[in-house]
Amino acid sequence: MTDTPNRSTATTARRPDCVTEVRRGNTVLVVSGYFKQDATATAADKMMKVLEAESAAGHKPPFTA
Repeated sequence: MTDTPNRSTATTARRPDCVTEVRRGNTVLVVSGYFKQDATATAADKMMKVLEAESAAGHKPPFTA
């Protein structure tokens, strides 16, 4: 079996910023996410950029509510 390198305590001590759990039958997928610690843009800023790019590209939703 291959030995995996030890991670530094700085990366292992940090808790995930978000955790998502998805269940599919008997399978449970757990995804942990980390955000850049010194980032200046918020999630709302990033989503606004995505929406602006889609609008500029002419993308339209498949239906409107």
